[in-house]
Amino acid sequence: MSQSSPSGRASAVSLLSRRLVSLGLGTALVGSLSGCILVQDTSRMNIDVFQDEVAPVWYDPARTPPAADQTAPQKRDLYRTQFHQTYGLPVSNPLHRTLYGVMVDDGHTLPAIPLDRVRSDMLRQEVSYQTTEAPGTIVVDTRAHYLYLVQGDGKAIRYGVGLGREGYAWSGRGVIQRKAKWPHWTPTDDMVENNPNLKPVSAARGGLVAGLNNPLGARALYIYQDGKDTLYRVHGTPDWRSVGKATSSGCVRMFNQDVIDLFDRVPENTPIVVI
Repeated sequence: MSQSSPSGRASAVSLLSRRLVSLGLGTALVGSLSGCILVQDTSRMNIDVFQDEVAPVWYDPARTPPAADQTAPQKRDLYRTQFHQTYGLPVSNPLHRTLYGVMVDDGHTLPAIPLDRVRSDMLRQEVSYQTTEAPGTIVVDTRAHYLYLVQGDGKAIRYGVGLGREGYAWSGRGVIQRKAKWPHWTPTDDMVENNPNLKPVSAARGGLVAGLNNPLGARALYIYQDGKDTLYRVHGTPDWRSVGKATSSGCVRMFNQDVIDLFDRVPENTPIVVI
């Protein structure tokens, strides 16, 4: 076997030395990094640091600066009545439970209307209504069983009504020339003749006094045309079931709660149109 020359051995030693130096630096670097990783982070023991990193998931006024002021919208397009602007859009209309609840009026206690047993479109509500009639005019649509009180701006307050034979017997224009709270009811002589059971409340005996069982209900609006009584009435009724329907007798009948509301909204000489 041949012997290595002195110069070859020196080269090998030099190469080995460089490798050992490189290995030592690498080891030192790894050790340095390992030491960095293994050092405990004592900042997690600081409660302020801990709270900042894991909280808040809720609003904490003591630790969260106030948000900039935001101007709330003043107008919404869902419903524009003051009630809805104040309380928003309800899932169902709780206002109806108030409007049609038990009502005490001039010593008479009106029972609540059972809302679950009447058509919802018969309940008082503001609706879109395009008409050439002036605001304040009453329009009775005998086909649809609606009474509209025109408000202007394409709106109207709509009430459900019931109609009898007399309810279809007259149409045209007139005025509300007379209004009465808790009116007496006096059947005509023809009515008494056709129904002898009405003799105790005939005109000769003074008619039927006001009350919960009076066919005219809590209010009556008397329609005149050219200064003459048309014998056509808008009035309340104790028979809430008849609202929205065509029944055997009566003019334009409303829930008592609704006719009270209408009575308070319209003055005498209010124009009325029946179509």
